[in-house]
Amino acid sequence: MRYLLLLKSERPAGPPPAELMEAIMNLGAEAAASGALLDTAGLEPSANGARVALHGGALSVTDGPFAEAKETISYALYEVRSKEEAVEWASRFLALHRDLWPGWVGETEVLKVF
Repeated sequence: MRYLLLLKSERPAGPPPAELMEAIMNLGAEAAASGALLDTAGLEPSANGARVALHGGALSVTDGPFAEAKETISYALYEVRSKEEAVEWASRFLALHRDLWPGWVGETEVLKVF
């Protein structure tokens, strides 16, 4: 089963600590070596994006930034045996942020891909 993990966060004032980036790279290498991690990348801020909507039969395009307090900042695509396994990878990723970047606030959505 494939799961898309979407990382959302308030934009912090500064760059992430080097220790966090190293830990993220190590976790990603572990996930890739196990065959679970298929793809991952960061995303530009919504200010550089657009939203296409359909309401009442009319299409509209709205340029970013969007009003949400949290930005979707990256994604990861996993091939795992269960939702619980995808949640475990997401939890490990967020635990790194908790442990290595005090005050960081964010969340990960775990969504099954059809």
